[in-house]
Amino acid sequence: MVDSPLPGWKNPDSAAIEAILRDTKVVAVVGLSADPDRPSFRVASFLLQQGFDIIPINPGQKEILGRTCYPDLPSVGRPIDLVDIFRKGEATPPIVSEALALGVKYIWLQEGVVSEESYALAAKAGRPIVMDRCLLKEYSRLGR
Repeated sequence: MVDSPLPGWKNPDSAAIEAILRDTKVVAVVGLSADPDRPSFRVASFLLQQGFDIIPINPGQKEILGRTCYPDLPSVGRPIDLVDIFRKGEATPPIVSEALALGVKYIWLQEGVVSEESYALAAKAGRPIVMDRCLLKEYSRLGR
């Protein structure tokens, strides 16, 4: 985990994260790998087993986890509740901008991923953003 990644920034508290997870049905996983040994694959597989509707976002793949893969968020063409981003921090702002333009409710940057610009974009749009947290670990920690 990154300590104090941004001045004055902190993740939503446990109750808010639990509410996000409870409200989420459709998760687009940006940077989802087809390699079962990659964290993105493990997290998406876990979420699928928990009943979430997973949408893989990876321009280099046609299908992952039995789901149609899309090259980017605008190509999905249906509502998305949460975008889980497995990319380096500096690569996240354009993805966050796309997500916000599409009306995505929640932005999640995986463990080790922090972006001041992405945080500012989400805050300006009034959307919750979680950074530097693993969605699988948070789901498990909160006993969902």
